[in-house]
Amino acid sequence: MFAAHKIDALTFVQSVVAFVCFSLIASSVYLLNDMLDLAADRAHPRKRNRPLASGALPLLHGTLMAPFLLIAGIALGATLGYTFLGVMACYYVITMAYSLALKRRVLIDVVTLAALYTVRMLAGAAATGITLSFWLLAFSVFLFFALAAVKRQAELVDSAQRDVLKPSGRGYQIDDLPVVSQMATSSGFVSVLVLALYLNSPAVSALYSQPMALWGLCLILLFWINRMVMVAHRGGMHDDPIVFAVKDRVSQMCGILGVGCAAAGVLL
Repeated sequence: MFAAHKIDALTFVQSVVAFVCFSLIASSVYLLNDMLDLAADRAHPRKRNRPLASGALPLLHGTLMAPFLLIAGIALGATLGYTFLGVMACYYVITMAYSLALKRRVLIDVVTLAALYTVRMLAGAAATGITLSFWLLAFSVFLFFALAAVKRQAELVDSAQRDVLKPSGRGYQIDDLPVVSQMATSSGFVSVLVLALYLNSPAVSALYSQPMALWGLCLILLFWINRMVMVAHRGGMHDDPIVFAVKDRVSQMCGILGVGCAAAGVLL
């Protein structure tokens, strides 16, 4: 919605409904995933504090909530049409496959995570009728792959600090850490390159009155990606990268500066 500059009442409502629907269905899948990972989570120093692993949320509640959230998400998603429901069905199937098997496969797990992040954008496009551009898809795939690799990097660093040579439920070993870190950094750099190429395309001139103001986004993103990799390398990332970014003060400042650059490109 924001990338296409299509900010009207109908598109906004459709986006909000899609967001709520996605949250319901994703929560259903995450509950199932936590129930499947109970043994591994209970053996983990931080994950054992999760509601199901710690016993704060009874297993019966989780078992009942998972189908309820799924049905609620499907019912709400039906208001946005069959295309949106089809995208959500693909997301659910892929996520279930990830929880049951793919997360234990080296590299396949990272590619799957990147695909699941991208499906979120496909769902938004299906809900609003906005056509996704080549630039947005290319940028998203590389950026989400980088974040997925950072997630694995953080897990491997955590395992190394606890002297666990092979993380439970994963296909990686501690020796893979340098390669995973390189994957995160290089994919993040490619996403910055795609953004830079996009800023030099005719599409930007049609959407922004001052395209030069957007070049600040490249510097901000370059700094942020390298910082995320560095924080993970030093063992400071204990959450999913997205959750970490939402809580992290520096990431918040990067987000504010990025919005400022985009606003300057439109308003100046």
